[in-house]
Amino acid sequence: MNKSVMVIAPHPDDESLGCGGTLLRHKSEGDDIHWCVVTDMQQSSNYTSEQKAQRAELIEKVSQHFGFSSERNLGFTPAGLDSTTTGALIGKLKEYIDLVKPHTVYIPYAFDVHSDHRYVFDAVISVSKSFRAPYIKKVACYETLSETDFGLSPINTQFQPNLFIDISHFSEQKKTVLSLYQSELDAHPFPRSFNAVEALEIIRGTQAHVERAEAFVVLKEIA
Repeated sequence: MNKSVMVIAPHPDDESLGCGGTLLRHKSEGDDIHWCVVTDMQQSSNYTSEQKAQRAELIEKVSQHFGFSSERNLGFTPAGLDSTTTGALIGKLKEYIDLVKPHTVYIPYAFDVHSDHRYVFDAVISVSKSFRAPYIKKVACYETLSETDFGLSPINTQFQPNLFIDISHFSEQKKTVLSLYQSELDAHPFPRSFNAVEALEIIRGTQAHVERAEAFVVLKEIA
């Protein structure tokens, strides 16, 4: 039976970096995929109307490439979730999740260096409690280049994947989507480069004995 799958991205590009190949694979297998972007450019945060229009156009192009069944931007300020009430974030997430009723949810890792990622993680965990959202059967964290791998800590918070998804047939499509995010990418050794994306896919693929893979930490799975 086809599943409903949701990716929750603190910022546009997190979904493509973290699980772009996996989303494309879900789509090819007949699953409905949905995209929740938590933050948006706000004129109150010194973004111009032109920048907002360009971002909206970018999101539309990315959505078309993936073939999302739906997408929603929650409209919070980038790098500003620490000044947002937890209730407001949880409320908007819950509204969209209750509408879609996803079987599988992909979310950022709890110990990513960007505070927006950590706040989103905490909010989703609250919303996805089994007695609150019994339709959610699987929650998994993706890894985001320049965020997950830069989350340094004196205690062991390292991303330790327990799920590897073979994206060998979807790596090129993923690169096509990522190429839309020109302002977020740069040449090697910048951490969000095509070299880094390919290197991570190859490393995770080697760990799973496939050509290319994306890795996840599964938080819960109900069968």
